[in-house]
Amino acid sequence: MEPTIFRFILKYSWRQQLIILALTLLSFPPLYYSLELPKLIINRALGDPDGPWVLFGYDLDRTHYLFALCGLFLLLVLIGGGLKYVLNVYAGIVAERMLRRLRYQLYQSVLRFPLAHFRKVSQGELVQMINAETEALGGFVGDAVAVPAFQGGTLLTILTFMFMQDPTLGLAAIALYPLQIYFVPKLQRQVNELAKQRIRQVRRNAERISETCTAIREIHTHGTARYELARFSRQLGEIFWIRFAIYKKKFLIKFLNNFIAQLGPFFFFSIGGWLVIHGDITLGALVAVVAAHKDLSAPWKELLTYYQNLYDVRVKYEQTISQFVHPDLQPLERLVGESGSSPSFSNGVLKVTDLTLKEDSGENILEGIALELTLPAHIALIGPAGGGREELSLVLAGLVSPSAGRVTVNGVALHELSEPLRAEKIAFIANQPILLSGTIADNLVYGLKRRPVSGSAGNPAPHGLQPRERREALASGNSLDDPNAEWIDWEALGLSAPEQRLSAMIHALRVVALDRDVYALGLKGVLPPGREELASRLLEARRAMRARLASDPRLSRLVEPFDPERYNTNATVAENLLFGHPVGRVFDLHRLPAHPYVRSILNEVGLIDDLVRVGYRLAEMMVELFANLPADHEYYRQFSFIAPDDLPFFKSILQRTTIDRLDRLKSHERDRLLELPFKLVVARHRLGLIDEELQHRILSARRRFRERLPPSYAGAVAFFDPERYNPAASVQENVLFGKIVYGQAQAHERVHALLLEILAQHDLKDTVIEIGLQTDCGVGCSRLSLPQRQKLAIAREILRRPQMLVLHEATAVLDAIERDAVRSAILNEMKGRSVIWSLEDHAAAHQFDHVIVLERGRVVAQGTFAEVREHARIPPPVFEAAS
Repeated sequence: MEPTIFRFILKYSWRQQLIILALTLLSFPPLYYSLELPKLIINRALGDPDGPWVLFGYDLDRTHYLFALCGLFLLLVLIGGGLKYVLNVYAGIVAERMLRRLRYQLYQSVLRFPLAHFRKVSQGELVQMINAETEALGGFVGDAVAVPAFQGGTLLTILTFMFMQDPTLGLAAIALYPLQIYFVPKLQRQVNELAKQRIRQVRRNAERISETCTAIREIHTHGTARYELARFSRQLGEIFWIRFAIYKKKFLIKFLNNFIAQLGPFFFFSIGGWLVIHGDITLGALVAVVAAHKDLSAPWKELLTYYQNLYDVRVKYEQTISQFVHPDLQPLERLVGESGSSPSFSNGVLKVTDLTLKEDSGENILEGIALELTLPAHIALIGPAGGGREELSLVLAGLVSPSAGRVTVNGVALHELSEPLRAEKIAFIANQPILLSGTIADNLVYGLKRRPVSGSAGNPAPHGLQPRERREALASGNSLDDPNAEWIDWEALGLSAPEQRLSAMIHALRVVALDRDVYALGLKGVLPPGREELASRLLEARRAMRARLASDPRLSRLVEPFDPERYNTNATVAENLLFGHPVGRVFDLHRLPAHPYVRSILNEVGLIDDLVRVGYRLAEMMVELFANLPADHEYYRQFSFIAPDDLPFFKSILQRTTIDRLDRLKSHERDRLLELPFKLVVARHRLGLIDEELQHRILSARRRFRERLPPSYAGAVAFFDPERYNPAASVQENVLFGKIVYGQAQAHERVHALLLEILAQHDLKDTVIEIGLQTDCGVGCSRLSLPQRQKLAIAREILRRPQMLVLHEATAVLDAIERDAVRSAILNEMKGRSVIWSLEDHAAAHQFDHVIVLERGRVVAQGTFAEVREHARIPPPVFEAAS
């Protein structure tokens, strides 16, 4: 990366800057003559009644001469404005391209940082620098040549015109410029220094916010919110005082500039008026000079602003770049390249020679490690925490380069391999899973996205960068790869058919016992569009479920089926009214009574007043129930009618009115009460508020709702039909075609067991898992539990089928029984391939061919489990669990 902003500009945009300069020079002749024409109009067309009036060799009368000069003036203004428009747009394009290039280079540097560097750098600061602080730098790139050239040229053009009219007036115009040139830079340097302090403080604020988001659970656990608010308030106060100092100096500069600018007309009217009175210059010349001086202030201010920004931008660029320059940055070719030989890890020798790894402080983490291991093998690393197990795992996985020594496989050094080639052979799983936003499937196949596989001669890309996108990416120095192309090289894994790919993904999930969780998510999922054949198979499963429930009374009472003529007591009032699922946001179940059409149906049936009264009674119960409960009490989850923040609102309604005076409430208050009953489930909440008579009237409203549904809303609801698959309902609801009954012992467990049996009989279990794979798991897969995230991280590497799998305490977050089962399944899956596992449970080392014991960064013993266990130098606590 270039060390200064101007070297960055010259290296990547010197041709574009020359074009900007050429456009700037073209704009000066129209500017000069647009200043000259007003003088001609005043002196010749208006001030000379005798003529002659000659223009471009043509004799004109006085009127035509006046309008010709005015038309010419307008033409010059249009030409000048058009050139300025083109100049500004082109400069803006150049600025955005350079900003895009700069951000890309900074992000590229983040990817090239050594892993250890991330322990010292703040993520919040990196985000702030790449996103926010580069914005001003990008804008400056477009102005770097355009502003001094255009504004400086404009200034010189106007001054030239003024001196040509009268040198004295020209000198008067620039008389006070030396004062500005002397004082303004001094004040601006102080402002810039304060600006640097502000940047540093803003970065600290970003770090504080990032840290708060990361530690939010600990803050709530320890009740330290008040302390954190005080700390953040202090940091905001520091920014305030810096800003306050900047404002004082900044507006002092502005005051000086404005005052000096207003002295110009004083000199013109006094000196210029004296010259006109004595006949030394014409009135038209004086008017032209005054008008020119008015235009003179704008470019002068722009130049002063440019100078003010110049120092700030230069410092900001250097400060930003310094945060992304590291002596141990990986070479770009190693990051994305695929050159070099790729050794086979299927067999051979893994050799570690005099390996040393140092901290930045110079202290050794690993020292003198020497190993020679025959592959394939299952190798365990054990030893006390902090003894070097994690660091050695990272080195053996090729993720950390040693400070000294070498790690080779069949003579090829791991740290010299490019990342894509190394990643084909070695997989690494840490004890803290890092997953990305997206679906479970996105995370599962992420490790296979090393290079685009479409776009080659044998496999043309169905999607590629559009010519416009490709041209701009090339002009900005960005990647030319299309993220929407096919990146997963299934054929490299021997999986060409789609069903083979799904089987491989499900197999990876089964190895870590995650398939059951994904299956459960699939039951709650919705069938993607265009899967009519699958929908028909699920309908067959529904018929089988219906027959099974009908044949077994013990099972039939666990499910209340959907019936157009019956109220479903295990569904909400809103679900009973629609008798279907909303498609889109037209009929939002949470805001259903607010919809005008729904409101009209309720009004026809006479339900509004009754439901408002039910809402009032419900509010009474909720206010009484939650009166002294904390906001996080489980009752809020069980009776989710009123959020903790809304409780005071409903309490105020109850205090102001009674149930027989609800008509006196404001319309929005009645609406809030009307919303409450729509969340009621009769069988679940058992509050006695929705009686049979009210249920029958809701059924009447259901029929009217469907019969009178306007054509414009025809696709807004997917109604339940016993013979049709409902595309908006979950897989579970479609197969059950009903609701699981509340209050029955183990109803959910028994129904889900029956669902699994029916779906397995119809060969649909894997299909449900496929639907579950499309579940959005949130930012960083936060919607999954920690054990689920860890299992998904392991399954991701199992799917890759690496020749060597390196793990560091990868099953530590699982419970003891599951930990043993998953570990055994992984080792069984990796038979015939190499595993290097840094174990948190030393007793499990007996499952491995070779055991290495580390203490204080040194190998103190190695061999079979029996050999190292009996070794005299092994501390007893290491094997305490195994003995």
